[in-house]
Formats: sequence, structure tokens, C-alpha cells
Amino acid sequence: MHVSLTTWLITGAVILGLFVFDFFAHVRTPHEPTLRESGFWSTVYIGIAVLFGGFVWWQWGSQYGGEYFAGYVTEKALSVDNLFVFVVIMTKFAVPRVYQQKVLLLGIVMALVMRGGFIAVGAAAINAYSWVFYIFGLFLLFTAVKLLNESDEPAAEERERQGRVERIVKKWFRATDVYDGDKLTTRIDGKRMITPLMVVLIVIGFTDVLFALDSIPAIYGLTQEPYLVFTANAFALMGLRQLYFLLGGLLNKLIYLSYGLSLILAFIGVKLVLHALHENTLSFINGGNHVPVPEISTALSLGVIGGTLVVTTVLSLIVSKRRANKALADSTSND
Repeated sequence: MHVSLTTWLITGAVILGLFVFDFFAHVRTPHEPTLRESGFWSTVYIGIAVLFGGFVWWQWGSQYGGEYFAGYVTEKALSVDNLFVFVVIMTKFAVPRVYQQKVLLLGIVMALVMRGGFIAVGAAAINAYSWVFYIFGLFLLFTAVKLLNESDEPAAEERERQGRVERIVKKWFRATDVYDGDKLTTRIDGKRMITPLMVVLIVIGFTDVLFALDSIPAIYGLTQEPYLVFTANAFALMGLRQLYFLLGGLLNKLIYLSYGLSLILAFIGVKLVLHALHENTLSFINGGNHVPVPEISTALSLGVIGGTLVVTTVLSLIVSKRRANKALADSTSND
């Protein structure tokens, strides 16, 4: 897949333009977005991502188009799981809802910049050393098991992690516990201090680094094209702010999402290990020769990822509804 420098620059300019538009059109004036506003713009950004996928399909063929869509769906699913962490952060720091848009958008931009760095490093490593796929694959398998073990009490672990980051930030910076509108810094008694909103932004930035450690190896398991890796990440992150307000309390009902994501990461981890064996150059494995193992196609990957997300989402909503009805029935009977 050949992507010219001009295409890279135009793509980057369009993505940057969309974020700038989002800031001046929706975030610059603090307000709590309505359900209608969030739903409309979430649909718009998903539509833009799908149209871009159609462009990739038309310009470079079905193989790369399929890889883009598989990567986009995976990154979007991981982003939805990340929203739960954002809810925990906003709740812990009691961020007023009218100011949450700004910190979310800035956090998303930070995430994209950091992921850009990870993508570049990953691409360079893959080009230089084919055995990197072993590391990516084993790391995803480890992450899948870890995510599965954390699925029972994710909020408690996140609050503990955020507490550690908060203590480090307040150790190095003068901080106030009082919000000053949507300002990141304020002046108190002549001293410049960071507001809780800045602390939240730093915590989100640190969390984004951890998210990238999972998502970048995962998408490299679906495509080795840096352009597709970057754009799938960018379009998955775009509209995440609106999705945060749109889903709202629905996040608590997606009780099996972590299990589904664990299965997806494990599947991609196996796919990466198989690919590494197929491209093997390590002397202590099969004498440095390629191992004749089957490779998982993009179509199968897309099917497994999409099917897993559909099943876990539907099952989560059904079980959540049954539990809510049972709780209501128990409450009524007790009365």
C-alpha cells in the first residue's frame, strides 16, 4: 500500500480541522450537551469514518478497506470501554458536567498525539524486526487475561491508579481544589496554581498512555499499514466526547463488555503469534525458517470482532434488564 506524503498531509489537515471545528462549535462555550446534540454528532463522526473506509476501499482495494474497518471497529470498541474509566475520573474529581466537554476533547487530542508516537515506533520496529510480532502477540494475550481478571472490580482499581497519579501531580505542582470555570490554571493570592480540571486532564493523559499500550499492538495485529493504523485510531477517537454524553448511564449496563474485549484481544494476540511464526526469522524456532502455520484472514477477523461485540452487548443489556426488574420486584415485595 503506497501512501504519498501529500495524502498524509491532507489527511492530517482534515483530522486537525475536524478537531478545531469541534472545539469552536461545541466546546469553547461551556455547556452540557443534550441527548439530541450528542446523538446527532456521534452519528456524523461515525458516518465520516465509514465514508473514509469507503475511500480506502475504492483507492487501495478490498484488502486494505477490510483492514481499516476491522481496525476501526476494534479501536471504537476499546474506546467505549475507555469511556467507563472517564466516568470514574469525572466522578472522583466531581467535574461539573458543563466543563467535562473541554477536558474530554483536550484529553482525546493528547491521546491521538501520543498514539501517533506509538504508531511511528511500532512501524519502525516492525520494519526492522519481524520478531516484534511475537512480543505484540504475547503482550495482548497477557492483557486479555489481565482484563478478564479485572472485570469484576474495574472501578476500584481505576480509582486506586488515579489516586496515585493525583498525588504525584500535586507533589510537583501547586494545585487548588476549587474550580475556576473551565480554566486549567488560576491565580490565588498572587500565585499561579493548577485547577482540578488540569489535574483531571493529566490523569486522563496518563490513562491514555495505558490505553495506547493495548490498542496499538491490537490494531497492528489487523493491519501493518501505519496509515490505516493512524486513521483508524483518529476516527475511533473522533466523536468519543459526544459518545460519552450519549451513552451516559448505559455504560453501567454493558456488564460483559470487558469479557468481550478480553476475547477480542486474545484472538488478535493469537493472530499475531501465528503471523510471527509464518514470518519467523529467530534461529531457535524451526532453525530460523518460516513455520507453515495457517494465518487468520481479515474477513474472519472482522467477523469474530463484530460477532463478539454484538453478542456481548446484547447479552449485557438483557441480563442488566433482568437484574433491574428483579431488584424492582424484590423492592416492591419488601414494601
